[in-house]
Amino acid sequence: MQDFRKLNVWEKAHNLSLDIYRMTKNFPNEELYGLTSQLRRAVISIPTNLAEGVGRGTDLDFARFVQIAMGSACETEYLLLLSLDLKYCDKENYEILQKEVILVKKMLSSLLKKLRADS
Repeated sequence: MQDFRKLNVWEKAHNLSLDIYRMTKNFPNEELYGLTSQLRRAVISIPTNLAEGVGRGTDLDFARFVQIAMGSACETEYLLLLSLDLKYCDKENYEILQKEVILVKKMLSSLLKKLRADS
């Protein structure tokens, strides 16, 4: 059994989650159960699915959870854009977080290719 904390992509996704939580602290109170909640759930779904997938035992099962994590990364990317367009975050912060999301997506894609090649 592999320790999910040793996956570089998990570490990046975990740090992205922390950054998103910090950013959303400044969102309007009326968004607490809307965009704030949705963005937080999307971003934490990335490292959560990686952790769960590692515990499943087979590369095929793990690959399924990596695909779910990729979907959550795409959702996070859109919700960040929405946050920018609504002026809940500034352009500089958006660009930093967007680069982090893109890096996580690339890492997930590479992991998925490796898992499929090993199956």
